[in-house]
Amino acid sequence: MKCEFCAEPFLFIFAPSKLKSIKMKNVPIALSGLSLVGVAVLFYLHFAKPSNTSSAKPVVAGDIKIAYVNSDTVLKYYDYYKEVKARFEAKGKKLDQDLQNRAQALQNEIGAYQRNLSTMTIGQAKAIEEDLGKKQQNFRMYQQSVEQELVNDQSKVNSELYGNITSFLKTYGAERGLDVVLKYDPSSDLLFGNTAIDISQDVIKGLNEAFQLKKTEGTKKDSTATKK
Repeated sequence: MKCEFCAEPFLFIFAPSKLKSIKMKNVPIALSGLSLVGVAVLFYLHFAKPSNTSSAKPVVAGDIKIAYVNSDTVLKYYDYYKEVKARFEAKGKKLDQDLQNRAQALQNEIGAYQRNLSTMTIGQAKAIEEDLGKKQQNFRMYQQSVEQELVNDQSKVNSELYGNITSFLKTYGAERGLDVVLKYDPSSDLLFGNTAIDISQDVIKGLNEAFQLKKTEGTKKDSTATKK
């Protein structure tokens, strides 16, 4: 899976008896770029005979019935994705601000050391430098852990998105006799598709209904647990 959280680290420069200021940079945690990894896969579905309830009309190419989904459209109107994206961005902003605060605090300590260096003994300066060096190292480790946490979160979301969509398409394809469902977006190999076989709206409707049902069931469970 492609990681979209390649944050540029803070630059810390530490040398014996000489500490330079931290160059403060925003940690570019790319949170709005959640991607639906894996939906480019073709769904080969060999199931039941087609029903007459579908609004889409798959085209028969030989013995293969094909349809496609516009992944950008699906993600834009998929309620689950919108909720997860909002939570993810809020978490990212909170973690970003925390990193900025920690970096600024360390910057202040380095600045104080530089201002008072001329009044310190060699032993005092060395002790402070060692302490600041450890703090810089701890900060880097913390920053890496934050970035890894976000990568793990994204991986989990992508896995859930992929599972939700593929699960729905398997059922949808079985009910309508589809053999193949293609993904269409600017990066896909599908350059043109007749709108008659675009099932994006069906997919959005089905995914949102399933999501709302799951939320309702979850609310009922929480309510029952609270009463107990």
